[in-house]
Amino acid sequence: MIIMHDVFMTGGRFLFAASLHLVLWTNAIAADSTSDREAEAMRGQDGFFEIVFSGGVTGFLIVMLLLGLSISLVALIIEHLLSLRRNILLPTGLAGDVQRCLVAGDVSGANAACKAKPSFLSVVLQAGITEAESGWSAVEKAMEDATAEQAAKLLRKIEYLSVIANIAPMVGLLGTVFGMIFAFQEVASTEGSARAADLATGIYQALVTTVGGLLVAIPALAAFAIFRNHIDQLVADGSHLAQQVFLPLKRRRNQRKQAASTSASNPPPTQT
Repeated sequence: MIIMHDVFMTGGRFLFAASLHLVLWTNAIAADSTSDREAEAMRGQDGFFEIVFSGGVTGFLIVMLLLGLSISLVALIIEHLLSLRRNILLPTGLAGDVQRCLVAGDVSGANAACKAKPSFLSVVLQAGITEAESGWSAVEKAMEDATAEQAAKLLRKIEYLSVIANIAPMVGLLGTVFGMIFAFQEVASTEGSARAADLATGIYQALVTTVGGLLVAIPALAAFAIFRNHIDQLVADGSHLAQQVFLPLKRRRNQRKQAASTSASNPPPTQT
């Protein structure tokens, strides 16, 4: 009986020790997994500057280039909003002032009115005024040439928006390519033992540049299309307005031609 009692006591101590060891081991595993999840969560909560600097010097330069493009885009949009307004390109009252001067035969006054309000419309009107004595065909040709020249200048002005829209995605793609190169370099340096988490971190950091490039390119492309349509509309309105300014001059010349042709076809009767 004593021997059996000792056996049971020894077995109970063994089971108790084993159970205690199992509980401690389970708690250690749970703590490790919790710390791993917390570490992963902390890695997933990287801020803007952590993502920027995690790409090294190359990634930092690419992100800074995208930032510079975005600042340039905002500056260009603000400048175009201010300089491409209708009252800037087609000043109110200029067409009426020039038309009154032309009807009165005051060519110098018409030129002075154009110089007082330099704009797209004033350049077109001055081109027509210069050829006012050469006939309507010369006036019309001069205004068409001036309109085409001024429209080309305005379109070249907004061309930088298109350049930014084309460059930004390429810069973002360049950053992504560098990131993929670094990710596969990690695989090569570890002889294939790199963890998927390590590769995923490098890839998502590389894709940040692609997202940045698209965030710059999409507004730039939209702004370019909007400003181009705005310029086309203003050019059409300015051309029509310039034609209306010279319309009284055209009618007066046509009346003179009709009077001259009528007098030529009906000569006065000769006195005998």
